[in-house]
Amino acid sequence: MTARAKRFVNLWVDLFNKHELLDHASSISFAVLKALVPLTLLGLAVLGVAGQRHAWRDTIFPGLKPHVQPATANAIDTAVEKIFSQDSIGLIVFASLMALWYISGSVRGVMSATNGIYEREETRSWKVRYPLSIGLAAAIAVCLVGSTLAVLVGPEIFSGGAVGVVVAIGRWLVAAALLTLAVGLLVRYAPVEPRSKGWVSGGSILVILAWIAASMIFRLLVTTLLNFKTATGSLGVFLVLTGYVYTSSIIFLLGVEVDELLREDAAEDERGLLEVLGIAR
Repeated sequence: MTARAKRFVNLWVDLFNKHELLDHASSISFAVLKALVPLTLLGLAVLGVAGQRHAWRDTIFPGLKPHVQPATANAIDTAVEKIFSQDSIGLIVFASLMALWYISGSVRGVMSATNGIYEREETRSWKVRYPLSIGLAAAIAVCLVGSTLAVLVGPEIFSGGAVGVVVAIGRWLVAAALLTLAVGLLVRYAPVEPRSKGWVSGGSILVILAWIAASMIFRLLVTTLLNFKTATGSLGVFLVLTGYVYTSSIIFLLGVEVDELLREDAAEDERGLLEVLGIAR
């Protein structure tokens, strides 16, 4: 058992070094952090246009208000209400373009990372990579905004009776399905040589489950441990957010590695994960 555990640890140490997973995770997370601002503006603008302002007033802002200084809370609420009170079409277009560009940067980071994991050289020209990255970014943005709106707005539309119970449960299933779709699209189309659909399921499930666990830990830190009303807490929230995005990037790359190891186990004469663990046939 000890020998298997040691081989397992050595396998992942070698993979992290060989494929430079931490370096790729850093570049991906940096692009994601830049995209959070336009994505937030886009989500708020969409709530206003969709007539779901109460999602901010009844759910999001009440959860935020106790954790920040009253002046900060009022400033944030005033800014959001200003977005709601004005024509948001221009903001939606601007935020969409900015989010699209920043997310496409993270997609190109994923392209480099997955090519490294699959040990393939990038042969696509920029004329292919950039349109592809922008198209994937658009699909991912739709999945992210859609999953967020499903969780926040769903219960507000149907809040009573049997339908309300179904919606309360179904919103999380919809959100998980959209996130799984986003991960699947990345794993399928980001690398220069896409893997077959049979090898993008195990890692995708691992990514979603690990991401949910990381999100719960992040939520616990933000809602119970960090006090935004102090100078240290205000700085701490940015450190925690950065760590959360960085951890999420690592989780994604680990999922891709798992898919590749499982694929190698099914290939003839390949030394994959199950063989390293000593349980391969």
